[in-house]
Amino acid sequence: MTRSEFDDIRAHIAAEADHHDDLLLLARSLLDDLEAARMREATLRSYYLRLLTSARATVAAEAAGHPAPLTFLVAELAERGQLPAGEEEVNRILADARTAAALVASLEQSPARPQTPMRTPGQGARARRCAGTSRTLPR
Repeated sequence: MTRSEFDDIRAHIAAEADHHDDLLLLARSLLDDLEAARMREATLRSYYLRLLTSARATVAAEAAGHPAPLTFLVAELAERGQLPAGEEEVNRILADARTAAALVASLEQSPARPQTPMRTPGQGARARRCAGTSRTLPR
């Protein structure tokens, strides 16, 4: 949602302020939560872009034969307080990186999912299906 859409929804909710209904309070709360999530996402995207730019600059500096190619990446990590402090932390970070690489590799293999057999009538619980928008499931 765009900022103006958030503002439009807020204005509509504020216009109904004389009706202190639980639904309006819930809508305000959800809107605030949604906007906070949007701001967190924008912040994370900004951090990611800075880190990616630093990583690319590091690789480019190495390719150009710069005497200290890690300068860009070290500066970015130092600014965020993410530089390893000692040997124990270095070992933990390396172990985490190996584990992450293994997890990504296993996800990329995408194993075939086993098919679950369809139940025939009289064999216990059956799946409820909804065939259209006008059909509702019994409660």
